[in-house]
Amino acid sequence: MSRHEDKEAAVRRLLDTPHPPVPGGLAAEAAERGARLLRRNRAARRAAWTLFALAVLAFVLWASTVQPWEVPVETTPPFDGL
Repeated sequence: MSRHEDKEAAVRRLLDTPHPPVPGGLAAEAAERGARLLRRNRAARRAAWTLFALAVLAFVLWASTVQPWEVPVETTPPFDGL
């Protein structure tokens, strides 16, 4: 027997055995958990977008008051000579 045939035979033996019992409410619990995960992800995404929007707003307000794009009027102290 080749390696592939050994694996196939092992899988067939596993499939021939009786399947374990599945709890009755498994599908409902899985659906509930999935819905909970979706709600949590949606809330996290909303929080991230809100923080991003607040950061952009804070930057715009800071930039409008400080106006960093304008050249300062006096960059060095006046030179009095030696």
